[in-house]
This record gives sequence, structure tokens and C-alpha cells, in this order.
Amino acid sequence: MELNPVFWLYQLIQFIIDKLLSPNPPPPHAVLSRPRIAVIGAGLTGVSAAAHCVGHGFDVEIFEAGGEGALGGIWAKVNNTSGLQIHSIEYRFFPSVYWARGYPDRQQIVSQISQIWKRYGLKERTKFNTQVKSIYLDSQGRWIINDPSNGRFDGVIPAIGSCGDPKMPHIQGQEKFKGEIYHSSKLDGKTAEGKNVLIVGGGASAVEGLEFVIHTNAKSTSVLARSEKWIIPRNAIVDTLLAFNIFGQETIFSWIPETILRVFFYRDLQDLAPYKTGLFTATPMVNSDIFRQIRDGKASWLRGDIIRMTENGILFNHRQKGVPKNGPGREEEIKGDMVIMATGYHRPSLSFLPDDVFREPYQPPAWYLQAFPPEHVSISAINCTYANAIGTVGSWHIGIYTRLLLVFLVDPLARPQEYWMKKWIDMTRFVKSRSPTAAFDFFTYSELIYWFVFCVAINPFRWKWALFVFFGVGQALPIGVVRGEDKIRNGLGMGTVQKWS
Repeated sequence: MELNPVFWLYQLIQFIIDKLLSPNPPPPHAVLSRPRIAVIGAGLTGVSAAAHCVGHGFDVEIFEAGGEGALGGIWAKVNNTSGLQIHSIEYRFFPSVYWARGYPDRQQIVSQISQIWKRYGLKERTKFNTQVKSIYLDSQGRWIINDPSNGRFDGVIPAIGSCGDPKMPHIQGQEKFKGEIYHSSKLDGKTAEGKNVLIVGGGASAVEGLEFVIHTNAKSTSVLARSEKWIIPRNAIVDTLLAFNIFGQETIFSWIPETILRVFFYRDLQDLAPYKTGLFTATPMVNSDIFRQIRDGKASWLRGDIIRMTENGILFNHRQKGVPKNGPGREEEIKGDMVIMATGYHRPSLSFLPDDVFREPYQPPAWYLQAFPPEHVSISAINCTYANAIGTVGSWHIGIYTRLLLVFLVDPLARPQEYWMKKWIDMTRFVKSRSPTAAFDFFTYSELIYWFVFCVAINPFRWKWALFVFFGVGQALPIGVVRGEDKIRNGLGMGTVQKWS
């Protein structure tokens, strides 16, 4: 049993969060109320959002394209050697999650998702092997998923994530390569022991490859990276401080964290730090092992372009720092026995949504709070529209987005109008007009929280919902107020917009 006092403090914190903030699971076979929500995707985000809905008394149906083995989304697909790169305190995707350690592995993450799915009775509310091809409104303004046989819904939560099927590009000459070639997500049952491994790609998927080669004791590892990407330490304090940039973009002070990283993290490997790319322009790679492997002489990080594969490895154009992609460099053959394609995943398509949500200039990710298309406030696309960020996809915001959707559906006075949703998008673009990236192409977690606070604060009719939106508690007061407003609307012949029971 763990005797570390920090461990027990962490367990106590998790226990308190669970008891204070977890919504009560519905009784078995409970008849839940409207609004009824369709959740598309049974990954971490979909299961969390659905559990929040039923925990607050609202009916939900999950549509998952895969079988039950797909429960957990991307975490159901990656290798058993894969684990969380950020600290688990930043990965509390539901209040009742209990982490046994700071950096849990794939099995524990999938286990936590499965436990929530079962605890909140979502098994009977999940349709597996059901690919969503279209959603559309019926004559009464309710959503139909594929066809009327699936029922009608008041709101939709697309939760399909940003990682779909693995990308496996063809490299010229790979048929001649005498060794093994695998995608970074297909390494279970394989071993790199005693082998020289070449990892193609320097992004998040490269972390999968690195975990595998370290776990299976590879002889040497070479990461062949085409793009310059910041690497930040696997440290909860550092990662949290970087996410505190509330501006969500490069500022005149960005040189400070960049310099600190170069001096204290990169140290003797500063040549690997990006030349002109700012820290707050793209999602950084979170990993501390690669530098340790390089310093121990077990790994190398090479910047350049792949020319072709050879019988014994990869012919590589090794570029110096600051030289752009496909620029001049020194050609050399990097020899290896195994190639790991850390080339990422295809992004799942949102094409099943109505065509009007893709009209310029308000197409994803340029939506209200990055999740609500201005034309349809009853859609909340959680964790599947973002491009780059410093923060986490598995945390507090999933519940906030879900509860905002519920508030917008049940309280017409709190519901944003299309005009003002578009004005908020325009305002955000103006505020970030000097950013080197488009306004919604990069954000930080503190900027996201600022968006939520602004959304609630700007409309006095949302103030009564603040505790519910941010913490999932205190809904009795706003429920009573909305019921009173419904009676007034009924008395004036305006009708009740949604049922709340």
C-alpha cells in the first residue's frame, strides 16, 4: 500500500470532489425528463457528457459507430504502453473519477470511463454499431438522428473527438525496407528490444512510440521530425502555469516562459527548441523522457525531411535550425530495424451536422464558445472542433459545456440569440487579431474558462445558473425561477418552451 503522504492527500481531494460535485446516478430504469439529449460518440467526452445529463435528471441516448469495444474512444485504440502525459489532476473528466497515481496508463483510463458508463446507467442508453450520418430538425424543431426510428431530441452533443482512424501514409520505397513498419497505435504484442527504431513524426503520436521503445528496451531511437514543435516537461506545475496565459496567444511576455524552458528544460539541447515558432501557437509535445534518452545516448532528435525509405532505413534530408521544410540540408541514411509511423490520426468528420453550421465566416472552430454553432444553440460540439491548445481535453469544461446546453434549452431568457453569438465570435477575432494564428486555432485553458465566465456574466438571466453551470450544484433556485417564468408565459398565452420536471 502507498505510504506517501502526497498520495493520500490526493486521494482525499478526489474523495471530497466526488462527494461534493458528483451528480446522483438515476435509479435503474428511471424515466427521465426533457430536454432529451443525443450524444454522438462513446468516448471519454461522450460518456462524461451523458453522465452529467442523466445525473441532473435529463434523458439521453448515446450513438456509437463502433461496437462495445469502442467504449472509451481513442483510449480504446491506443497501445497498452500508452499513458497520460499530463498529470491526472488535470484530467478529471468527471467528478467521481479516482486516479490511483499521477500518470495513469491506458487501462486505468478506460476503466474509469467504463465505471462511469455503468454507474450512471448508460449501458441501456447506448446504441452501439450506429453510425450517425445526418441529423435534421423535424417540423416541431426537434432533432432526428439518421431517421425517426431513433427518436427525437431537444439537443445534440457531438463528442466524436479529434482522433479517428490512424493515418498511415505511404513513403516512397517502403516496400524495399527489410524491417518492420507499424503505426504508433498498433504496437501491442510487438517488441523493440535490441532494435534500432526510427519514429517518423514529432507530434503527440511520437509520445506513443517513445513510450513503447522505452518500455520494450530498444537499442536506440531516432525521432525524425519534419515540423518544429515545442516540448514541455511532464510536470503538473509547469503545465498549469503555461495554461494560465489568459490571452490564449503570443504576447510581449511570451519570451519569458520560452526562455525558462530553453535554459532549465532544454539546457544543453537548446538547438532542438523551435527557432521562430512561438510557444503559444500550437499544441506542444509533453514529454520528459526524450531528453533523458538523448542525454544517455539512446535517442536522437533529427529535424528534416524524409526523402524515401531504403532497405536498411530512411534517406533523410537533415536540416539545420531555422531552415524551412523542404529547404536545403544534408542527406544521410538513418539506419533502423523498425519504423514507427507517428503520423497521427484522421480527424473525424462533422459532416453529419446541418449544412448551415459550416457557412463562412462562422464555421468550426469559429463557433460560440468554440462549441455552439450560432445557427443552432441546441448543438454543443464538445472537444471536437479545437485545433491547438495548451490545456486538457479531459477536464472540468466537459461538464460546463453540457450544463450550458441544458440551461440554454430550458431557460429561454438565458438562451443566446444567433446575432449575439456571432458578435461574440467577431469580438474574439478582434481581440486576437494580432495573434500569429487565427483566433480560434489556438487557445489556453484559462482563456476557455474566461469564455465561460464572460458567457454567464454578460447576461443577468444566467446569473442564477452560475453555481449549476460551473459546479453542477444549486439548481433548485433557477429551476423554481424558470417554473415561475413558465407560469407567467402561460398566463400571457406564450406557452412553455421546454418541460422541466
